Amino acid sequence: MSYVALYRKFRPTDFSDVKGQDHIVTTLKNQLKTQRIGHAYLFTGTRGTGKTTMAKIFAKAVNCTNPTENGPCGECEMCRAIADGSNLNVVEIDAASNTSVDDVRNIIEEVSYRPTMGRYKVYIIDEVHMISPNAFNALLKTLEEPPEYVIFILATTDVHKILPTILSRCQRYDFRRISVDTIADRMKELMVKEEVEIDDKALRYIARKADGSLRDALSLLDQCIAFNIGHKLTYDRTLEVLGAVDSEMFSDLYRAVVARDVTQCVKLLDDVVAQGRELVQFTSDFTWYLRNIMMLQASPDFADTIDVSEENMIRLKEDAALAESDRVIRYIRIFSELVPQVRNASQKRIPIDIALVKLCKPMMEKRDDTIIDRISALEEKLENGVVVSSTVAAVPGGAKPAAKEEAPRVQMPKALREDVQYIVDNWDRLKGATEALSTMLATAIPSVDKDGNLEIVYTFGDISYGRITAPGRKEALAEVLSSNVGKEVTFNIREASSKNEKIFDIRQINGFPIEEDDE
Repeated sequence: MSYVALYRKFRPTDFSDVKGQDHIVTTLKNQLKTQRIGHAYLFTGTRGTGKTTMAKIFAKAVNCTNPTENGPCGECEMCRAIADGSNLNVVEIDAASNTSVDDVRNIIEEVSYRPTMGRYKVYIIDEVHMISPNAFNALLKTLEEPPEYVIFILATTDVHKILPTILSRCQRYDFRRISVDTIADRMKELMVKEEVEIDDKALRYIARKADGSLRDALSLLDQCIAFNIGHKLTYDRTLEVLGAVDSEMFSDLYRAVVARDVTQCVKLLDDVVAQGRELVQFTSDFTWYLRNIMMLQASPDFADTIDVSEENMIRLKEDAALAESDRVIRYIRIFSELVPQVRNASQKRIPIDIALVKLCKPMMEKRDDTIIDRISALEEKLENGVVVSSTVAAVPGGAKPAAKEEAPRVQMPKALREDVQYIVDNWDRLKGATEALSTMLATAIPSVDKDGNLEIVYTFGDISYGRITAPGRKEALAEVLSSNVGKEVTFNIREASSKNEKIFDIRQINGFPIEEDDE
């Protein structure tokens, strides 16, 4: 006998074997127990979650002569006839191949004949969303008032494509994606029966890659076993078969991105390509790695829900501390948008190269969610001694704005109060020195403290105050002001103590009074 795929060999034969759909199993078992059986059911959900399998089990159960607590007995003549396809009263129809009005009319004609065996004629229409609108309309009357011996079970992955008039005539059951734990446990159980050795880590990786579909998981497992016949199936061998990348590579790539090291990012991608890894999967898996980092940043409690080994969790926590969550969310946004681009690209590597450059060079993007990352990049330059200026007009004494170049830090003389007046007079121009400053200073009010020094005040509760006072940002503002004024500027940043505090806005006063020094 030819080999039978795992998902066919171990297809559930009664309700006890159905995994991850307890809410539906319980409902259908109760209907069978109380004989409250409906005439039309709609099973909807993602692929491989058990829709067709559940329909076949239910079709057996309603006709079984010796039903059990878990549905059909599997031993009676009716159960055996339905299982081998010889019972003409259970009809499975592929709607993708039978979409026309004529196909539906054939069903309507057959419905008028009573079952030759058993109590019910059951029509299982798979991928029912493929039926044409005209064919749906032809089926409406029969679906609404079928003979008492007829049951319709419609199955679909795209329930939104079904007409509302059809939906209203059916009992709808939504099949959920099956959890990673449930899929892994089921595969482990089957591997014991098959006498195949496999690492738990490999099973969990396959389960996660199946994306909630037990059938997909078993197909991937079949593929891995075939590659590794006669040997224990390890995690590394599983990655090799499926063209996946180890999490250590993702960690190295993430650290290169955080360091804004484009060269290292490209080198790591070279290694991925050289190993023959599947780039769509690489993109999707790296997005998931970034998601895990984001979850750890949101709360340490999420560590218990992230499916990685203990050693990988240590590294993941280290990675989570390397960058702010705003940056990680931007990384996720860019790579999430990348998956369909890579899938449809003729040169799959090029979109990934572009994305990595965007991650390392936030100034290439003008979206709002890049502002924090662009500010961080500016601060890093300033910390390394790079003076950043903008195209600001002439400054006092004809001094030219500093250029973007490496320059030694010099000790500037303290600013005179005339320079405070100058900053206020040119406030709108100076605060626009960079796009980042323009955003953070948009709601700031220039004022003075009791000593006559510049004071930048925010109203009570202004979120921009939290941004401007983040580590390194006051220093970045000081660099911009000093490079334009030509002297070190003493200033303070504060938030109003309450909503009722009246803030003294120095821009409202013409001819700001300047006190002479006692010297």
